[in-house]
Order: sequence, then structure tokens, then C-alpha cells
Amino acid sequence: MSEKFDYPGLAKNFANRFPFLSFIMTQIAFWVAAEMLLGVLINIFLSAISQAFQLPFRINLINNISVGIMLGILCGLIIGFIDYLFEAQYFRRKSLGIIFLMKAIISFIVFVTLFSMVRFILFEKLIKPFLAESGPYFNEQFWKYWFYLFIVYNFVMILIITFINQVNKKYGPGILIPLLLGKYRNPKEEERIFMFMDLKSSTTIAETLGHIKYSSFIRDSFMDINLMLNKFNAEIYQYVGDEIVIMWSLKNGLKEQTCLKFFFTCGEQFKKRSSYYLENYNTIPQFKAGLHMGKITIVEIGEIKRDLAYHGDTINTTARIQSICNEHNKSLLISKFLFDNINTDENYKTESLGLIYLKGKQNAVEIISIEL
Repeated sequence: MSEKFDYPGLAKNFANRFPFLSFIMTQIAFWVAAEMLLGVLINIFLSAISQAFQLPFRINLINNISVGIMLGILCGLIIGFIDYLFEAQYFRRKSLGIIFLMKAIISFIVFVTLFSMVRFILFEKLIKPFLAESGPYFNEQFWKYWFYLFIVYNFVMILIITFINQVNKKYGPGILIPLLLGKYRNPKEEERIFMFMDLKSSTTIAETLGHIKYSSFIRDSFMDINLMLNKFNAEIYQYVGDEIVIMWSLKNGLKEQTCLKFFFTCGEQFKKRSSYYLENYNTIPQFKAGLHMGKITIVEIGEIKRDLAYHGDTINTTARIQSICNEHNKSLLISKFLFDNINTDENYKTESLGLIYLKGKQNAVEIISIEL
């Protein structure tokens, strides 16, 4: 992973810009690899049987792989499309048990359809011509056992691919390959922009709603924030209670004041959904945030529960900046260091709060307030 070719950055930007296309292409790639592997395994198995029993038929690896590629493309398209559609529209609020059952039923239907296509179409055109007239007789019993093999293999593959999808969802696009290559086994220094967003008046809202309804309120608020991530090339670092930590690469966060626009667009999203929040919670979410940029280290940590951890003064400073929002009655505060790099325009009202000694910091930090 050289600095000249930033695979994680390119993958994240593509996924943020074209989320549906990125997901479908990824699923096609996984399924093509899986079905090609099946084609190779079948070729090896049939070659061994042919040699052992001196059966008069030739095995064509290219044809087996071609069938695998066609099946992989169809599997990726169909299952990928269904997964994406259901995750966005239906599965989002369903239990894991319901999700697993629905996906298992849909996948079984897809696999049966594809097996029928192999048996009645692809076998006749790509495989049967290579069999001698006196070759083996492919009766119903033969196809029954191949059907069992096909279903079991593909269900194992769907478990593996689902696991990979969950890793991608947890760490974000473009991180899986660096993890497999051990990029973050040892600390790596990178530059990031961090935003700590914290719910205003959270204690009062929690007391009013009660802890069950308050949890639903936080869930819905975070869901609306999540809807803005792709549009602004943002990533979730972590959730901490009623606080959410967002981050950007310098390139994505500084370009066209993206990190500032993200915060204010989240506020607009809450206003658009104000009728929903008022009807269900009698209050509209309002967040306060701190923004800062600088160097951090990234390292893979944990054994029982693995994660990517970000360490450094940049994160601590960002949290401290957010913590003084209430003190100054401001919604968005950023460091002067970030302000000097972001090229804010006349659309924003800016005010310097001067040099402030943040908790735990020896040197004062100049803080800028940003408002629309």
C-alpha cells in the first residue's frame, strides 16, 4: 500500500459516490471468484474419476471456468441487488433471525434457478459436446447428487461472502485488503479530520422520554446522520452513548468545506423530518460539534474483539473543543489550525473566541465559531 496508490481512499470515494454500483460490483467479484473455484474443483474431481475408471470423456477446464464466470455474474447481480434493496428498505429494522431466514429462502430460490440453468442450458451447450456417445449416462440420480453439492457449496460461499460484507460494513470500503495484508498490525501515522458530534440537552431529553424511548430517539438521530455520510465522503469512527465521531481524510474533508457542510446538512435533515420527531418524541434533535485536524496513528488492536484504533492528540483536542460548545453557547467550534486550511467563504459567519486553554492541554488553542 504505497502512498502513490491510495487504494482505501479510492475505494471509499467510489463507494460514497456510487454506493449501489460499488456494492453490486463487489458482490459480482466475490461470486465470480467463488463459482470459478467450484468449476476448478469439479474439473479436478471429474478428471480424477475419468482416469480412475477409464471413462471415455474429456474434461475442458476453460468451459468449466466459463460456466463459473456466468454463474458468478448472475449470482452477484441477483443476490447483490436483493441484499442492497432489502438492507435499504426492509431489513434495516428487522431482527437478525428474520434477516437470516429471508435471505436463506431467497438465496435457495436463486440457487435452484441457477442450477436448473446449468442442467438444461449450459450443460447442453458447453459440456455435453465434449462427451463421447458411449460416455456416462447422466440420469436423475446423478443430477440429484450434483444438486446437493451445488446447494451446499453455495450456502457455504454465501456465509463467507456475508462475513466479508460485514467486515466491509464495520471498517468501511477499502479496509479489508489492507487488514489482510497486515497494514495496521503496527501503528501507522496518517492525517485525519475529526468531528465529535454530541446531542444537545441529552440529560433533559432522556429524563423526559425515559431510557427506552430515548434509545429509539438516539437510533433515529444517528440513522439520519448516517444518511449524509456518503454524500460528504465521511466515515464513522465510533458511537459513544449519545455522541458520534465522524472523520475524513484531509483531501475529502477540506475540499469545498465538506466537513462544515456535513454538520449543517445534518441539521437540515433533522428539520426535514421534524414532523416525525415531534410526533414520536416531541422534540427535534440538535447537535453540537467540535472539529480539528492533524496527525494520528492507526493500529489494529484486540484479540477477543478486534478493531482499528485511532490514537493521538488530534482526537483528544477535538473532544475538548466540542466540550466547550455549551460554555460559549455555540453549535460548531473548530480549531484555528483547521480554519486556516479550510478556506471558508462568505456563506458562513465566523467568530474567533480567542486562545482557550482546553482541559488537559498545556498550550492554549485558538477556537473559531462557525454559523450559517
